[in-house]
Amino acid sequence: MSIKTKSTKIIIVEAAWDLFYKKGYEYTTIDDIVEASHTSKGSFYHYFRSKSELLGTITFLFDEMNERLINGLDRSSNPVRKLIFITEELFNMIENRIPEALLAEYMALQITTKGARTFLESDRAYYRLLRQIFTEGQEQGIFTEDLRMNELIRAFATFERGVVYDWCLARGNYTLTEY
Repeated sequence: MSIKTKSTKIIIVEAAWDLFYKKGYEYTTIDDIVEASHTSKGSFYHYFRSKSELLGTITFLFDEMNERLINGLDRSSNPVRKLIFITEELFNMIENRIPEALLAEYMALQITTKGARTFLESDRAYYRLLRQIFTEGQEQGIFTEDLRMNELIRAFATFERGVVYDWCLARGNYTLTEY
């Protein structure tokens, strides 16, 4: 996939999710997405068969944010502070860009799907970012070396998903970032 092709897909995804947040999923049309992304219907249908297929692209938003964080973390910051920072960034993004009902629907799909569970794919930017931070923390003696790297990452990711799941159960009635 070329850089231009990847960029077009991401532009469509970002425009769609911005509209889902502002207008609601049910009130957002494919024409709205095409207009907001400054692309064409042909481009839309090249990447997606339907609007509902965009629900599975939520990981693109997360991965794009995490790619930026991988390259932009303050190298002098303590690994614990880095974990707090990336969690705040994630929760802030969720609250400001992803409607709670759609996130809950996506999480339910991840639980019930027989296919790929994108949240668990270990090659995602999220897991690379956690690996970088936990490696640094182990090297500095901040995190125990009694646990394998994959166990640390899995525990942290499970914690974050649990907080988001609880927030969805509460229908977003508290501020996720402050919590």
